[in-house]
Amino acid sequence: MAEPSAPGIPAGVDAAAPRAGADGDRMVLDREVTMTDETGPRPLEPVTEQSQRALAVVAHPDDLEFGAAAAVARWTGQGKQVVYCLVTSGEAGIDAMPPPRARQVREREQRESAALVGVRTVEFLGLADGVLEYGVPLRRALAGVVRRHRPEIVITNNFRDTWFSAYALNQADHIATGRAALDAVRDAGNRWVFPEQLVDGVEPWNGVRQVWAASSPLAAHGVDVTDTFERGVASLRAHDAYLSGLGDGSFDAEEFLEGLSRPVGTRLGVRHGAAFEVFHVDA
Repeated sequence: MAEPSAPGIPAGVDAAAPRAGADGDRMVLDREVTMTDETGPRPLEPVTEQSQRALAVVAHPDDLEFGAAAAVARWTGQGKQVVYCLVTSGEAGIDAMPPPRARQVREREQRESAALVGVRTVEFLGLADGVLEYGVPLRRALAGVVRRHRPEIVITNNFRDTWFSAYALNQADHIATGRAALDAVRDAGNRWVFPEQLVDGVEPWNGVRQVWAASSPLAAHGVDVTDTFERGVASLRAHDAYLSGLGDGSFDAEEFLEGLSRPVGTRLGVRHGAAFEVFHVDA
């Protein structure tokens, strides 16, 4: 469940490359750098795009479509392989629809949405929507996904406490999933963490170079999505049942995504952009 009422990406604070904590388990931020100066928001740095395999891990159907799908369309258009992993099926996201029915509808809409941006593999872990908790069980599940798909880049959603101000609170499932995905990247490379997964040819995987958190208020990197913006809009519109239940039903996908992509594009020097906070696993 994304935050449809969130405003566009503003200036904020960015983090430099993370370093390992004292326990060797969590990634922590080395320092913070202000992203604004006397002239306004600082330019965004383009993400590196040399990698060929990416895994996108988010909490709900529609999370990627609220900002990142146009970037995915760009990458699949370059011949890159992108896999989607949805931790839940978003079954608690439609007030007027019972969860068993919503699960079926939202999984179908997510697969259709993913296909519009060139993603062929969409997995659902089936955890309960709305009550995800950060912890070992979630890390274990995501480490298993990383080990099976062996990505070079892991994409997730903003998992900071807020979106764009202290008044735009993030949702608990987003926070839990993003934090667990960040840690699962390291777990996946250690054969003595969740060793029960290493069967039937599954091996540890320490080939993830970076983790990218889409739409983070601390983003210092971005992607030019000018050429794929309309495909991103189409992918969001594919979540018709979910969007129809937002507010009075008048939600405009193109207008909303323009409100996000235009300010980011300005900071990239292009028309439309998608913003990412980059965590360096390869530093």
